Amino acid sequence: MILPALASALALLAPAAMTGADPATGEWLTEDGAAKVAIAPCSYAPARMCGAVTWLQDPVHKPTRDVMNPDKALRGRPLVGLLVVRDMQSAGPGRWTGGKIYDAESGKTYAGKLKALSRNRLQVEGCVLMVCDSETWTRAN
Repeated sequence: MILPALASALALLAPAAMTGADPATGEWLTEDGAAKVAIAPCSYAPARMCGAVTWLQDPVHKPTRDVMNPDKALRGRPLVGLLVVRDMQSAGPGRWTGGKIYDAESGKTYAGKLKALSRNRLQVEGCVLMVCDSETWTRAN
């Protein structure tokens, strides 16, 4: 069941590899090193950016399912393959805004932004009202 989800997540990268990829595209290791997320054009809206979990560091000692989701019907879905960045709109090369970021650890969804700080560093920001928090992801590939 994990293999189809992983294949779907990695398929997000195919369109980006065929064109002049935006600096935000690629596979990124989260700041805490617990997961990798593939950022690429959304399969359902190629002008927007999305991101899906492709890898978990410690699936033995941490949940592998979306157990914190506020919707009880979604708590059984696997984290690998889960869309955690969605509907980001371009604000220039390497900058994306107006989308949503889902935090599977808390089950909360935030207004989000992505900003390529360099070829190997991506700032990911989530906001609720006027309170924002960000972390820096590093390129995994």
